Amino acid sequence: MTVDAALSSTPALALAGRAAEACLGVLPSVEPLVAGEAQPGNHHVVQAFAGAATATLTGAVTGQVTILVGEELVAALAGSPIGGLDLAAAVQPALDAIAASLGTGAQVARVLDLELVVGDLAGPFTAVPLLGAGLVAAVLVPDATLAQAVATTTGAGSGTAPVAPAERPDLTGLAQPSVVPPAVPLTDAPHGRHGLEMLHGVELEVTVELGRTRMSVRDLLALTPGAVLSLDRAAGSPADLLVNGRLIARGEVVVVDEDFGLRVTEIIDQNAVS
Repeated sequence: MTVDAALSSTPALALAGRAAEACLGVLPSVEPLVAGEAQPGNHHVVQAFAGAATATLTGAVTGQVTILVGEELVAALAGSPIGGLDLAAAVQPALDAIAASLGTGAQVARVLDLELVVGDLAGPFTAVPLLGAGLVAAVLVPDATLAQAVATTTGAGSGTAPVAPAERPDLTGLAQPSVVPPAVPLTDAPHGRHGLEMLHGVELEVTVELGRTRMSVRDLLALTPGAVLSLDRAAGSPADLLVNGRLIARGEVVVVDEDFGLRVTEIIDQNAVS
């Protein structure tokens, strides 16, 4: 089956829509999202968005999937009160969900310049808009990837049920910048409640640090089991709670059901830190 033939079939179009629908619950948003109609993509698609992240697929279905997001999410991540957050990490669960719906997995996501998105897809692709009150995001999947996924599904003996057009609002103008709804401008969203609500589901790397020290390469190579390192913190001093490397709070190390934990005793004033 050629790519053109696969993409003209109902199973392939439905699969593109289902791939977009799979990420609706995990893409950061303050409003419920719905997937619009799958449609041929072109270089105009990126003009309605402010950021992009992509992930390479692994397994039987190859290629990559890309998510375009609007100014609201980009600004919310950049203006987070705990420091700028990475767009790729924020949409990784969404890319993982899309990959799973295609019967494969996704590697670690990376941020991509909007100017490079279409070329990075390396051929024709299908775009599915994600809609809230307006155009919020879009999922881009190469046509060759959809063809592989259809062939894999057919070979496994399971069909892909058509998705009724009425269930996904039409946004045929996505490929025409003159009629694409523009990104909603933000006033104070990066520091306001609306912007923060978008980030409630974003997972962060949290680290508890007992202390630090400096060592020469000679001393580091001389370490053996049982060696004791002296840290720059006295016994009984509070440990630091770091989020993405930024100091957020301090507290006491405790044991909870045989696991270490941290009882927070102080929240750090970020204005004072900066």
